[in-house]
Amino acid sequence: MANTTQLIEALQRGDFDKALGRLYSEDANVVAKQRARYIDAVKEFAKRFDSSREVRLYSAPGRTEIGGNHTDHNHGVVMAAAVDLDMVAVVAQNNSTQVNIYSKNFERTDSVDVSCLTVQENEKGSSPSLIRGIAARIVELGGAVGGFDAYTTSDVLRGSGLSSSAAFEVLVGEIFNAEFNEGRFSAVDNAKIGQYAENVFFDKPCGLMDQTACAVGSAITIDFKDPAAPIVDKITFDIAKHGFCLCITDTKGSHADLTDDYAAIRSEMESVAEFLGKKVLRDVDENEFFAQIAAIREKLGDRAVLRAIHFFADCKRARALYEAVADDRFDDFLRLIVDGGHSSFEYNQNAYSIKKPQEQGVALGVALSQRVLAERGAWRLQGGGFAGTIQAFVPKDLLEQYRSTLEGVFGEGSCYVLNVRNYGAIQVTQEL
Repeated sequence: MANTTQLIEALQRGDFDKALGRLYSEDANVVAKQRARYIDAVKEFAKRFDSSREVRLYSAPGRTEIGGNHTDHNHGVVMAAAVDLDMVAVVAQNNSTQVNIYSKNFERTDSVDVSCLTVQENEKGSSPSLIRGIAARIVELGGAVGGFDAYTTSDVLRGSGLSSSAAFEVLVGEIFNAEFNEGRFSAVDNAKIGQYAENVFFDKPCGLMDQTACAVGSAITIDFKDPAAPIVDKITFDIAKHGFCLCITDTKGSHADLTDDYAAIRSEMESVAEFLGKKVLRDVDENEFFAQIAAIREKLGDRAVLRAIHFFADCKRARALYEAVADDRFDDFLRLIVDGGHSSFEYNQNAYSIKKPQEQGVALGVALSQRVLAERGAWRLQGGGFAGTIQAFVPKDLLEQYRSTLEGVFGEGSCYVLNVRNYGAIQVTQEL
């Protein structure tokens, strides 16, 4: 236990360097950069809150989707990985029922009294709704909540498809879990708590992939056949040994005002399932679906049919991606990535919003990636789509050409070279 002064001294001595190396990179320059970042965060906490209290550090990563684009909400299969862009929090309990979270990125404090745990209509779509929803679900599950003050800083790009909202949700969930519940909730529990808050309190019909990837960490496959008990398998994912890098490029499009586009994918998939007497597509027999396409398109339209076709294919692809990594068949892995990108673009149709057809940054990023990487790499849109980021697996000898091409269009610093992070939402300690 330490106050802000003692924690800063410990960080300056390098007491947390091994932990930072595990979270980010063993590279000394990366460790030094993260050490300075954490010290700055603790100093900022001390400026805004009581510096004499015991403080602790927390971190939650962003995530990149690898396979299974928009399959989770219909109980499908996905593959994803946590990345080394994260949200960091400095936290101290405040012996009240008030949660105060200051965000460096938004330069504001969100305050919620967790003695009131019902949906507040005026909060929907905001960070306070997520905080309240997480607290409410923890209490429903028999856990405890209390007040705390937190200073947060994040390099998970908001609206970029790297799941900044999910990182925030599982970060808050892990703070409640460690501070008031002695860690009783598992990483998957934390993910489901975050999803509940987003569905019920924030009022967004999201699936569970983002929260699970951020909460669990590493590279994982998730089978959502039973969403109450998703099957999560971790797998070692080392692309460096094949001479490749993972690049995520922010095409600078915002996810704002796209909720209806996201919701339409889920509702159209579920409308096909309902036509066939089921609730979600996972419960539909694929052969029966194809046998009844004529009737389905007449009732629901062609886009719903195409999105269902994407669902069935991408669930299979997610499993195939896992098997390719497990068997070390990297060429097959790359081919499957490209195939999945085509399916998302052509069938799931989430490369751009039809409300703003003049804005097609994701599609442009994919086209530029294909031009540079040709037959040597892989590229795809990722996440919710419509705007945000694209993903590419780039041979190291093409990295500078690839990055300069993408940044020449989308701006300096828009292309991130990332690592897979082996830790999910976690309290950062010297013993990590």
